[in-house]
Amino acid sequence: MNFGIYVARSALHWPDKAAVRFRDQVLTYRQLEEQSNRLAHALQALGLQRGDRVAIVSPNRPDIVVAECAFYKLGLVKVALNSRLSPQELEDALTNAEPAACLVAPSHRPVVQALRDRLPGLRHAIAWDCTEADRAAGWLDGAALMAQAPATHIHVDLAPDDLAVLHYTSGSTGKLKAAMQTMGNRMTSLRKVIMGRMQGNGDDVMLLVGPITHASGMFIQALLYQGVTILLLDRFHPAELLQAIERHRVTMTFMVPAMIHALLAEPSLKTRDLSSLRLLSYGAAPMSPARIREAWAAFGPVLAQGYGAGETTGGVISLSIADHARAISGDKPQLLSSCGRATCESEVQVLDDDGQPVQGDAIGEICVRGPDVFAGYWRAPELTAAAIDAQGWLRTGDLARIDDEGYIYIVDRRKQMLVSG
Repeated sequence: MNFGIYVARSALHWPDKAAVRFRDQVLTYRQLEEQSNRLAHALQALGLQRGDRVAIVSPNRPDIVVAECAFYKLGLVKVALNSRLSPQELEDALTNAEPAACLVAPSHRPVVQALRDRLPGLRHAIAWDCTEADRAAGWLDGAALMAQAPATHIHVDLAPDDLAVLHYTSGSTGKLKAAMQTMGNRMTSLRKVIMGRMQGNGDDVMLLVGPITHASGMFIQALLYQGVTILLLDRFHPAELLQAIERHRVTMTFMVPAMIHALLAEPSLKTRDLSSLRLLSYGAAPMSPARIREAWAAFGPVLAQGYGAGETTGGVISLSIADHARAISGDKPQLLSSCGRATCESEVQVLDDDGQPVQGDAIGEICVRGPDVFAGYWRAPELTAAAIDAQGWLRTGDLARIDDEGYIYIVDRRKQMLVSG
C-alpha cells in the first residue's frame, strides 16, 4: 500500500507527458518519478524514517507535488500548512505537529526562521530556492540534497492504519486542530475520486488554483494515477484563470463558490474560449441556486458539487452534472439547494440526537461512517471523542434534512463559524 508504486507506473506509461505545469515550467511523469526518488533518498540520508512528520510551508508550486510523492514513498507523514496562516497560527501548528523536518518556500522563510529556536524537535530546515544567506542561517539546500541523491526507485510497504497526513483545519472552533488521515483513508480517497466525477480520459488537464495543502490537494494522487496533467496556479486572478483555461485547453477544475462568483463578474469571461471544459467541480461553501443557474449559463453543463471535510478525507456527498441538469430543466428545481447524495464507499445518514435516521421535513445531523472517516484529531482525544460517537459515526456538525430520493439539504450548523475567504 504505497502511492509511490503508482507514480513509478505512471512514469512508465507516460514518461514524457506533462505531470505538472506551473508558469513556464513543465515536470514530466519521468521527472516526477526521478525527483521524488531523489528527495526520498535525501530525506532518508538525513535520518528520516517511516512515521516521522515533515511539514511543508509554501504557496502552490510543483515542489509540493514532488515532496508529497517522496513522503509517501518513505512512509513519512505530510504536514502541509496553508500559506495564508498567520505567524501565530503557523507557530501553533508546528508546535503541535512537532515535525522532524520542514520544507519551506522563499516567501515563508523569515517567519519559519523566527520560530526555529522554539521548535526543538525540528532537526532539519530545508529551503527551496536556497540562497547563500539561507545557508549561512543554517538552512539545508533542497536542490543540492536532491542532486547528491540517487534517482533509483524507492518505496516502503505501508499498512492501512499507518498515518499519512496531518490535515490542519480550524473548522468552527477557531482553534487549529489536525485530522489524522491514514493510508487507508487516502487510498479510499483515490478510489472515490476516480470512481466519481474526476475519472480521466487520457487527455485531461486539471487546473488547481486553491491551496494544494488542503482541498485541492486531495485530488493529486488520483490525477497522477490516471496520467492527468495538473496545471498549477499559485494565485487566483479571474482574468488569468480564464486565460489559462483557454490556452491550456483545461478540461477539469475545482473551485470554491467565491471564485466562481468572481469569474462571473470578470468582463473577459464572454470573450474566452472555454469549450474544452467538461467539469467545473465546486464545494467547501454554500452556493445559491441563482448563482448556480448563472454559472450554468456561463460555463455550460459542466457543474458538479461535492461535500466533505478533512475528517472524511474529501467528498462523501455529490450533486452531479446530471443532477444540476435535472434541476435547471425544471424537473426538480429544489436540487440546486441540495449538496447531493451519498457517493462511493462510506455510509452517510442524517441522524437525530438518538442516532435514528430522520425523514420528511425533520432535521438531523449529517453523519458519516466508513473507510473515509479519519483516525481522530492529533493529540486531542477529547475532540475525537466529541466528533465520533460510540457507534462509529462521525458527526459533522452540519444540520440537514433528506428527501425520499436521498438528496440532502443542509439547513444550519450546530457550531457557528465565520467564512472569511
